[in-house]
Amino acid sequence: MRGLWFRIVLALSVVFAFGLAQAQAADRIPVKVVVVTTFEIGADTGDFAGEFQPWVEGWPLKHEIAIPGVRHVARYSDDGVLAIVSDMRGRARDSVAALILSDQFDLSKAYWIVAGIAGVDPQAASVGSAAWARYVVDADPIYEVDDRDIPAGWPYGLYSNDAEKPNVKGKAEGSSAMVWTLDRGLVDWAYALTKDVKLPDNAALQAVRAPYKDAPQGQRPPFVLQGDALGTVRFWHGHRRTQWAQDWVKLWTDGAGTFTMTDCEDQGILDVLDAHAASGKIDRRRVLVLRTGSNYSRAPLGQTSLPHVFHEESLKASFLATFAVGGPVVRELTAHWDRYASEIPTAGSR
Repeated sequence: MRGLWFRIVLALSVVFAFGLAQAQAADRIPVKVVVVTTFEIGADTGDFAGEFQPWVEGWPLKHEIAIPGVRHVARYSDDGVLAIVSDMRGRARDSVAALILSDQFDLSKAYWIVAGIAGVDPQAASVGSAAWARYVVDADPIYEVDDRDIPAGWPYGLYSNDAEKPNVKGKAEGSSAMVWTLDRGLVDWAYALTKDVKLPDNAALQAVRAPYKDAPQGQRPPFVLQGDALGTVRFWHGHRRTQWAQDWVKLWTDGAGTFTMTDCEDQGILDVLDAHAASGKIDRRRVLVLRTGSNYSRAPLGQTSLPHVFHEESLKASFLATFAVGGPVVRELTAHWDRYASEIPTAGSR
């Protein structure tokens, strides 16, 4: 008799748990696109815009929602777009993980766009330009020696874990995957959709570009390109560090990547997305990284830009460019969700 009652109780427990899971799933907000920005300046609307405000006002994102573990209130729209402020550097990991683990949303089919500003290599592009990344490369697991103490012949004092000199690929087991490859078909599709977007330009931006006479790409009016992102929580700047970044991206992508943008969050965000991909909560293939140039990664040849690394006009242009370029991709995904929910787009599919 006890065995019968035990089986009845067990069966009822399974039915109850299944019913509860279905009810919880039904209560989750279905999300088509997640936009991850990293900071905002002041209010979310009506003042000097940071990364978040152009999406809040431009979409618009009318609904607010608090997500436990995410410090800044999130916003979402009736057509399935959710945007968060992850905060910068190490906090971005916490925020993205909190979002994925929240029971408030169904993210299983969501596309992700990391949309933020970055330093730009003048050899690759100009301030105000927007780059869709093919690779994200981690530069946090690294050995560092004071440049004043480096051995003769070293170009800089940065080198891989478990290596003995620069430009030798070491190991980062237990620390990082070091390089994440984004879905090439999706990246090509996003680029094809936006490559002709006209980005803002003015006399102030032209004045910022003008001294970079050794870098033709850095003197161009703002444009859309494909170019890869290097992520490290520390802010860096300078000629030697730019050379290191170029070398580091080449090293870890086996020569396939081109250093274009430098930021403080992409490596952490991609690491978290990878960690949760096997759970089915997210689809790692549906991730895009869009970075816009807010400042050059080095000064013009023969000059120093410190302490004036940032210029107000290039900051404004980079904030606007994230939405000007990212917006059309999100519009296309939401407008044709009947297709893109099950079919990841590739170049030529519209």
